[in-house]
Amino acid sequence: MKRQAPKPRDLRPLLKFKKPTMSARKRRLDAALTVDDLRAIAKRRTPKAAFDYTDGAADGEVSLGRAREAFGDVQFNPAILRDVSKVDTSRVVLGESVAWPFGIAPTGFTRMMHAEGEIAGAQAAKAAGIPFSLSTMGTTSIEDVAAAAPGGRHWFQLYMWKDRDRSMALVDRAAKAGYDTLLVTVDVPVAGARLRDVRNGMTIPPTLTPKTVVNAIPRPEWWWNFLTTEPLAFASLDAWSGTVADLLDTMFDPTVTYADLAWIKEQWPGKVVVKGVQTVDDARRLADAGVDAVLLSNHGGRQLDRAPVPFHLLPQVVQAVGKDVEVHLDTGIMSGQDIVAAVAHGAAFTLVGRAYLYGLMAGGRPGVDRMIEILTGQITRTMRLLGVASLDELNPEHVTQLVRMAPRPL
Repeated sequence: MKRQAPKPRDLRPLLKFKKPTMSARKRRLDAALTVDDLRAIAKRRTPKAAFDYTDGAADGEVSLGRAREAFGDVQFNPAILRDVSKVDTSRVVLGESVAWPFGIAPTGFTRMMHAEGEIAGAQAAKAAGIPFSLSTMGTTSIEDVAAAAPGGRHWFQLYMWKDRDRSMALVDRAAKAGYDTLLVTVDVPVAGARLRDVRNGMTIPPTLTPKTVVNAIPRPEWWWNFLTTEPLAFASLDAWSGTVADLLDTMFDPTVTYADLAWIKEQWPGKVVVKGVQTVDDARRLADAGVDAVLLSNHGGRQLDRAPVPFHLLPQVVQAVGKDVEVHLDTGIMSGQDIVAAVAHGAAFTLVGRAYLYGLMAGGRPGVDRMIEILTGQITRTMRLLGVASLDELNPEHVTQLVRMAPRPL
């Protein structure tokens, strides 16, 4: 084999050197190709108590594991020779168009994950053309979220408290601030047993112990942001110095019934979604009650461990109520493929919570933007590979649910 010395002019088109990126945050976010990558970054950069509050679930965390397994057990069935040069990912959700079939779920204590908190989420959602949901347990006020993302689509998530007047005062504030949808969460009569939080001594504000301090040493940016920005507090209630579980048990009302839901619905001028639906019978009853959507959710596995998997329930609920109300879904979503599978099974819309917080912890507002960029890229690519050019073309024939768990016959 004859060899010759390479000439510079021949090497130039073969070698391309990457321009250096001066921003460390941009470098780490650009290197994240999946939500799991963002999670790994978030874990490195966030103190254990805050990270575990996001990452953990109730008891043995069985429900969360099963929810993610359910999406992993999906088989896609692609069609070939379809024109997918253009893909339409928009749809009408609760009477208004959204750019993508997912929004940001309500999350509590968000500024504890990153100082930019709900403002980062609301602004990123507006830029992407998707809804942002603010939690009753949020750490930015109803009015400040609306002001930070004017023209964005804002939803408010309501926990019914024992103090009904205070609950409805929040509803009134949300309506006046322009929120168009109320997410009434119904799966929290008491707090779930979130054991990671108990073991970490999770309190608001965070409890400083020798172990906490040692864990924080390699995470100076989080502490600098935490200590030099507005003190962490709940936007919708007074300060609290106990554990999170104690707070939830003190606040939440275990006596809430369908009559209370009807009462709330009468006072809210916008759309009403009931979040935390876990049986077909409850979905039917809610449809009869006239709600606008049911949100299949087991609270991200954070309430009743070993609860039904929302994705497994989806086809039955759509068949039972889909013509009367929209069926939305959360819990276990970690990729755009998961969202496509849910839409193919009949979901009108999905919400992402942990994925959003992983992005936030990984890099503030740019981290949330990166999370959205990852999910939207996966959605578009999956649709093209399936041979569908719009969300409306997705149907149950595009997905097969492989069986890992099945009820044992009685």
